Amino acid sequence: MVDLDTLHTRFARTLEAARGPAGGPDPAPYADALLTRWQEPQRRYHTVEHLTAVLDRVDELERYAHDPDVVRLAAWFHDAVYLPDRSENEERSARLAERALPEAGVPDAKTAEVARLVRLTVTHDPADDDPDGQVLCDADLAILASPPSAYAAYTTAVREEYHFVPSDAFRAGRAAILRQLLDLPRLFRTPYGAAEWEATARYNLTGELEMLSLSPHDAS
Repeated sequence: MVDLDTLHTRFARTLEAARGPAGGPDPAPYADALLTRWQEPQRRYHTVEHLTAVLDRVDELERYAHDPDVVRLAAWFHDAVYLPDRSENEERSARLAERALPEAGVPDAKTAEVARLVRLTVTHDPADDDPDGQVLCDADLAILASPPSAYAAYTTAVREEYHFVPSDAFRAGRAAILRQLLDLPRLFRTPYGAAEWEATARYNLTGELEMLSLSPHDAS
């Protein structure tokens, strides 16, 4: 169970670090607004649990980041707008950051970097000279390297978010996403992610893709 008070504290600490000595307004309303979004009823995977997991992984990888607090803000915003039947969630999430963060006291350059990082989660393909992008994308994809039971829970939650999509269409769309990920030269770009998560994630993705390739009759 996620401790919302702890998440409030984590957001406030990150916001204060990102905006520096100039300070700004009370972080609480911004944390409340974001957490309200992350608890919307249409979410099954992109929930406060996912947010917490990504923040935890950013903490784990922060030694590779250029500006860990900017990466943490990007984690807060990366799925802040999430409607499963819409295709522009990352763009809308980035625009939300561009509106909210200056008002909250974050300098323009850091706001622009948060928005750039959020948009990067469309492809999860950061450049070799983009350490902050590498940390955010690795943190977001770390779920792919979960143990079998956790990976199964993840795939179930994703399917529940897309409950309105017919089975055949979902299987085709999900398989295309898995192939896109498997076609990346590397899923994880930080040294830690490459060493600790890459092999397990590829095993999980390949296994899920094989299951999706079975007909419903074969899978039963």
